[in-house]
Amino acid sequence: MATPEKRSFSDIIQGSKPVLVDFSAEWCGPCKMMPPILKELKDKMGESVTILKMDIDRNPAVASAYQIQSVPTLIVFRDGQVMWRQSGVTRADQLKSVLEKYIPS
Repeated sequence: MATPEKRSFSDIIQGSKPVLVDFSAEWCGPCKMMPPILKELKDKMGESVTILKMDIDRNPAVASAYQIQSVPTLIVFRDGQVMWRQSGVTRADQLKSVLEKYIPS
């Protein structure tokens, strides 16, 4: 779950490769369930997707821009557009089937 230092959030979500962003917070209990799920997802999908973790307390402007009301909220971006979003803990296999729809063939 490395966050690239050189590229801004808006740069990262502009690509044709789908980007799954996990909006979370340190104080959020359910958010603590997401890292192993996201690792499993990354292991299954490899380089075909980008997965980012976004702390809403450290990035309030981004959280506000996407109207994050509850955490965890997962959003899939592609070409800078929101393709899918869901709040709550989501299983890796569900996320994989969502992301596969947005991988360029």
